[in-house]
Amino acid sequence: MDEPDSADKAKLDAQFAELYRTHLRDVYSYAYYRVGDHHDAEDLTEQTFLQAYRHFARALEESGGRPLRPWLIRIAHNLAANHYRDRSRRPQTHIDESTVLPATHTTEDLVEGRDELKRILAGVQQLPDDRREALIMRFALGMDNREIARAMGRSDGATKVLLHRAIKQLEGIVGSSAKGGDR
Repeated sequence: MDEPDSADKAKLDAQFAELYRTHLRDVYSYAYYRVGDHHDAEDLTEQTFLQAYRHFARALEESGGRPLRPWLIRIAHNLAANHYRDRSRRPQTHIDESTVLPATHTTEDLVEGRDELKRILAGVQQLPDDRREALIMRFALGMDNREIARAMGRSDGATKVLLHRAIKQLEGIVGSSAKGGDR
């Protein structure tokens, strides 16, 4: 492909700026749910958009007019996998070991809700990577099955089965941890 002239470059930059504004929150949310740390999520989000910018013209051509959100999430997915690989080489504090700031006025409902959320998030972390990814995309980002399928490189049917199995497995994990915690 030839080097774009300044008018084409300006148009491409404007399109990328719109892509950035439209999907910044989704990419950050995905990164945060993957890594569980705001600073790491910000770094992954920045890296995602830097990599996306480098390949934006080609992605536009190859997309055939389809939305680019699954492509961005795929980039974030790959960068998060690299992050985990790098992190496994150097020990870090586990997310559950982080200090929680106490609320000044807590109610029984708030405590129960927090405990349930903690069980759910712990359960999500126990899922195999592909199931965890699919749940994050579906429930944290609100992606539909077709978008998830594109982001994960799977068929729509395989994605539907994957989500179903992930939910069932998570229900089993959360259900058993709730029973164990009630003793």
